[in-house]
Amino acid sequence: MAQATIIGSGPNGLAAAVSLARAGYTVRVLEGADTIGGGARTRESTLPGFQHDVCSAVHPAALSSPFFQAFGLDRRIEWIRPEASYAHPLDDGRAAVAWRDIDRTAAQLGVDGGAWLSRLRPLSRHIEGVVDFTGNQLLRIPRDPVTAVRYALRMLDQGTPLAAAAFRTEEAAALMSGVVAHANSPQPSLAGAAAGLLLAALGHAGGWPYPRGGAQRIADAMVADLEHHGGTIEVSTPVSDLATLDWGDPQRGDLLLLNTSPRLALTHPDVPAGYARSVRSYRYGPGAAKVDFALDGPVPWTNFDVAGAPTVHLGGTRAEVWASENAVAAGHVSDRPYVLAVQPSVLDDSRAPAGKAVFWAYIHVPPGSDLDPTELITAQVERYAPGFRDLILAHHAVPASSREAINPTEIGGDISGGVFDIRQALRRPALSPAPWRTPMHGVYLASASTPPGPSVNGMAGWHAARTALRDAGELAALSDLFG
Repeated sequence: MAQATIIGSGPNGLAAAVSLARAGYTVRVLEGADTIGGGARTRESTLPGFQHDVCSAVHPAALSSPFFQAFGLDRRIEWIRPEASYAHPLDDGRAAVAWRDIDRTAAQLGVDGGAWLSRLRPLSRHIEGVVDFTGNQLLRIPRDPVTAVRYALRMLDQGTPLAAAAFRTEEAAALMSGVVAHANSPQPSLAGAAAGLLLAALGHAGGWPYPRGGAQRIADAMVADLEHHGGTIEVSTPVSDLATLDWGDPQRGDLLLLNTSPRLALTHPDVPAGYARSVRSYRYGPGAAKVDFALDGPVPWTNFDVAGAPTVHLGGTRAEVWASENAVAAGHVSDRPYVLAVQPSVLDDSRAPAGKAVFWAYIHVPPGSDLDPTELITAQVERYAPGFRDLILAHHAVPASSREAINPTEIGGDISGGVFDIRQALRRPALSPAPWRTPMHGVYLASASTPPGPSVNGMAGWHAARTALRDAGELAALSDLFG
């Protein structure tokens, strides 16, 4: 029986592992950390009883992912589905909220309600077409070309200077700019708009769910399935040189899948010079500097609706958000940075002791920055929630310069697996109709540095596994393995 070795136990690595195990391979996963999960880990990083997500916390793309739908992730763990997908507070107690109910959202946006509906209702109604277009290699004909064209037109609307005239109110403009800023790219930009529109459409389709108990539940469910099908996991087993790794015999059909930075492929003894040049020229972007807070109670938001939203975007008006993101692109950090925050305890009482709360927040920073973001984040939260500082029992900061030690795929603290712009959406990490395949026989890439890019959806891992199976003459569909 052929074997498959997976390096890295993040969601993409585990997606590849469970797919190949179900296809009959003997699978082992090698994880450098002492716990499994990669970008889907949860641990007590501040005080006992406070469960913090190490990387991602809320997962808009998880339950819409074709891989996770086939895997049945919605049935394997308990999901919390907030009524408010995300909120964006402004000064003077104002706030805009993207409710799962798009009509409710539009009603609260006043004169901009129609503009919001015209941009997002067609995408949220045809979310399967959007996910198909964005969740695969772009060098292909989309299954729903009408939705793909609509999506592309909205990218032009929100990813160019036209975006400045899209909405008349500060509330609607801020609500859109906050979700687009997830992309960690200059504003406005086509790639940022692509990422933001997908997230916004998901917010009105399935919402922005998250697992009760933390992101670790996702990894645990996948490991349980892997072990049920004979696979194994080895933690505390870092791999830094493929030349020293015994992963079997590729001539016998053995496979090696890398849920890592493509840079690890450069250590393969047979890497061709052209492919090595592509990997070396692959660009990584700004980093994320994160803080976990243990709080003595819920965040005292001035606006009541913000208090009920698990995901909150802080950064003020659209002009302020754009200035913050463009400052990072220019190599420095704004005094009032865009903050992406999550307050899981709003709907999940398992995350902290009774009456207490956990709060998760990060800002974008230049690559490799050693900035401790604690004070900048605290000040931005205080701006919209006076008294927040007094609730802090403990905090744990992770500068961008430290993220690579926690998760080696995050080069310089880049949580996106590489710059996500139009060029690297097509060339990720090399221009190819099957970028998960490397020129080295039996070696495949299965990380966010391949399409569809960042997000906890398992799709890069599934694409890598499917490509490997196709190369072995074993055509497999998700329904074949998970039906």
